[in-house]
Amino acid sequence: MVDAALIKQCADPGLKPAIIEMFIAKAGSDDPLAVTVRSGSRVVLVPKPATPEAAMDLVRQNIGRNVVRVGITQYPAGLGVLEAGALTPDLVDACANLRMGTALFARVYRIVLRWYGNPTGKDGVSQVFEDAIIAWQTGYFEGEAVFRTPDPGKAEVGAPEEKEPVNNDAGRAEEPGEDDKSAPAEDAALDDDPNKAGIRIDLSGIGAK
Repeated sequence: MVDAALIKQCADPGLKPAIIEMFIAKAGSDDPLAVTVRSGSRVVLVPKPATPEAAMDLVRQNIGRNVVRVGITQYPAGLGVLEAGALTPDLVDACANLRMGTALFARVYRIVLRWYGNPTGKDGVSQVFEDAIIAWQTGYFEGEAVFRTPDPGKAEVGAPEEKEPVNNDAGRAEEPGEDDKSAPAEDAALDDDPNKAGIRIDLSGIGAK
C-alpha cells in the first residue's frame, strides 16, 4: 500500500487518492525499485535490484530490446527517451515516479473516458477504469497508442466502486509483440512502443496544472 502522505505530496491532483490506490494495486508495485521486463507477452526474469543504481542499470540493459516498466506506477521506461543514456534516476524515485505515472494514467483515463462518451453512472465509470488499466498495461486502446495520443482535456478522475473486473473485450487492444511495426512512417519519431529508445514524446502537456 502506497503511503497516503506520499500520494498527497506527489501524485497528480487530477486523480483522487482512492483511484490512485486502485491504480497502483492493479497495475503498479509497492517497490519503488521494481523493474518489469517483457518480450512480447512473455515476462523476462531479471534479478531484483537492491539499489537505485542497480535498478537503473537493469533498465538500461533492457531498454530498446524489451518492454520495460519501472517503479511504483510501473511507468514505461522509454517514454520520451531518445537513447538509453538519457534515462534519469527519477524513474526509481518514489515521488517522481508517482508524479509522472499518475499524470500519464490520468491522461490515459481521459482518452478512454472520451471513447465511452463520458459516462457518469457507477457501472460506466467502473468499465472506463478497467479499460484504462488495460490500456496502461498494453499501451493501446481501440488501436490508439495511448501514450502518444493528445490529451482530450482535463477532468478530475473519481474512483469507481470496487468490484470484479468486467469480462468485456470492448475497447481492449491486444498487447503488441516486439516485432510490431504499426507506427505510421511519417510519425516514426514517435514509435508506438514507448519502451524503445529512439522515440520522442513531449510530456510537457500532461503535468499537473
